[in-house]
Amino acid sequence: MRFSSPLIRGSLIRRYKRFLADVLLDTGEEVTAHVANSGAMLGTSAPGMEVWLSPATNPLRKLAWNWELCRLDGALIGVNTAHPNLIATESVAAGLIPELTGYETIRREVKYGRNSRIDLLLEAPGRPTCYVEVKNVHLKRGEWAEFPDAVTVRGAKHLVELRDMVAEGHRAVMLYLVQREDCIGFRPAADIDPTYAAGLAAAMEDGVEAICYTCRMGLEDITIGERLPIVVDSRIRD
Repeated sequence: MRFSSPLIRGSLIRRYKRFLADVLLDTGEEVTAHVANSGAMLGTSAPGMEVWLSPATNPLRKLAWNWELCRLDGALIGVNTAHPNLIATESVAAGLIPELTGYETIRREVKYGRNSRIDLLLEAPGRPTCYVEVKNVHLKRGEWAEFPDAVTVRGAKHLVELRDMVAEGHRAVMLYLVQREDCIGFRPAADIDPTYAAGLAAAMEDGVEAICYTCRMGLEDITIGERLPIVVDSRIRD
């Protein structure tokens, strides 16, 4: 996934009302950027952080900037949760996620379950339909990437619906994309959302596959990186 325009550097003044951030650009101009992230953004929204913004593609939009990246301890971290679906789509189409190869068609945002839309629906003759739910991950504690960074009722609902797809004879995959490169593995943040953590363990026991990849972070593009091991219930799942 390439950014459509060069990113502009600044420093974070504050994030507020979930979707707004005031940023002091290196030019000295103070702007308000849209934050495409409904989570708590733990560890990635401290005032004074180096941040990178992209200009809005719609010149008539009220907010002229989007918050894309921050830098922490020298590492770039993606905070825009709108990107992982596109990164996943491009990676699957290019055969860069071995677990999701061999499908002829990729459809996005297909209705399924109870008033939900699956992020990716993969289909091929003679193979079970594959339902892929994509989650953005940017939280890191210790050396581990974790999800979620806030209670997610919607995320828990998706796990139940993926379990239902497996029960109907389909394939279901929970794909976590970590928008950073400095983690050694992935685990659910059970102290933040114990319901989600329990739901992930139960879903995996019922046949839902969970896989996790890092992203290679750059100022021009974000691409798929390395696969990370997943630890659920203190067990490593490869």
